[in-house]
Amino acid sequence: MSNFSVGFRTSGSVQILDLHGELDAHTAAELEAAIQKCQQENQVRILINGSDLLYISSAGLGVFMAYIEEVRESGGDIKIAALQAKVFNVFDLLGFPMLFDIMESEEEAVEKFSEAKAE
Repeated sequence: MSNFSVGFRTSGSVQILDLHGELDAHTAAELEAAIQKCQQENQVRILINGSDLLYISSAGLGVFMAYIEEVRESGGDIKIAALQAKVFNVFDLLGFPMLFDIMESEEEAVEKFSEAKAE
C-alpha cells in the first residue's frame, strides 16, 4: 500500500492542499476527494503544494486533468507549487506547464492568485 496523505490549510482565500508521499492509482482517490471537498465548500482557488510529494503516476496526473476545467468554470483555478525536481520532470514531460501555473514556491503561487483576483 502506498503512503499518501493530503493536508488542508488556507492562506487568505486560497485553499492549500499539502500532498505527502506517493500519488498513484491506489491513492488518486484521496486527492479526488480533497478537490471535491474544496468544490463543495466553494473553495475553488486551490494551490497544490508538492514539496513532500515523492512520486506521481499517470493516475495522479489524471486527477488534475479531471478537475481543472470544472474548477476554472467555477471562477477558480488549480495552481501547483514547490514540486521536487523529479516530480516536476514528470509534469513537464507531459506538457502540464502549458495548462497549469507551476511555481517554485508556495508564496509565489499565492501571490499569483492575488494578482488574478485584482484583475
